[in-house]
Amino acid sequence: MTISLDCEILYPDSDGQPMADNTLQFRWIVLIKENLDLLFADQPDVFVAGDLLWYPVEGHPEIRVAPDALVAFGRPKGERGSYKQWEEDNIAPQVVFEILSPGNRLKEMSKKQQFYDDYGVEEYYIYNPDRNDLHGLYRTAEGLRAIEEIQNWISPRLGIRFVLTGTTLELYRPDGRPFLSFLQLEQRAEQERQRAEQADQRAQQADQRAEQERQRAEQERQRAEQERQRAERLAAQLRALGIDPES
Repeated sequence: MTISLDCEILYPDSDGQPMADNTLQFRWIVLIKENLDLLFADQPDVFVAGDLLWYPVEGHPEIRVAPDALVAFGRPKGERGSYKQWEEDNIAPQVVFEILSPGNRLKEMSKKQQFYDDYGVEEYYIYNPDRNDLHGLYRTAEGLRAIEEIQNWISPRLGIRFVLTGTTLELYRPDGRPFLSFLQLEQRAEQERQRAEQADQRAQQADQRAEQERQRAEQERQRAEQERQRAERLAAQLRALGIDPES
């Protein structure tokens, strides 16, 4: 008698590696991932994730990688333990980001680049915040090729612009707004709240001044009316005495 064992293939949701090696790397991963979330918040068919394992080939859990950030166009938003490509209409993430730390090795990064090249990534961006060094690759007929001039490069898929200053990387949305951290967003929101509050106070003060002016005008009208009435009473008294008030 032959016994058949149906062994389920496991695709772990974690590779056991930390999301980041240090606070600087973590800050950049969060900055990029969360701003991409904001950028595509109104597009239900754009999936954004950070540090999510991507399995491109069914039946091969050993073939996997976890980009620091990925964007998959044509896939719905939602929670996932991992990105199993065969469950995603076989759509590979089109854009990936890697944020380097001192612990990254050239051999490791070369393997990642080959992986992204082999499995259909269209744009691949690598930033080293310690060295303020940015590199990018985009897909051609020959595969992923280096972007020769990355300064002011605009991502074909994302529409975001890359600006490398003397000290840091700046990213700009298609409408020109910069990528901001949660702290910066909160500070800007607080500044806007204060400005709105000050504008409201100025409007209230203007209303109060207008009301005061209206009241003064009304008082002047009442005084003028009282003077007119007094003049009419005096004229009536003079006429009663036989005196023409106009003479």
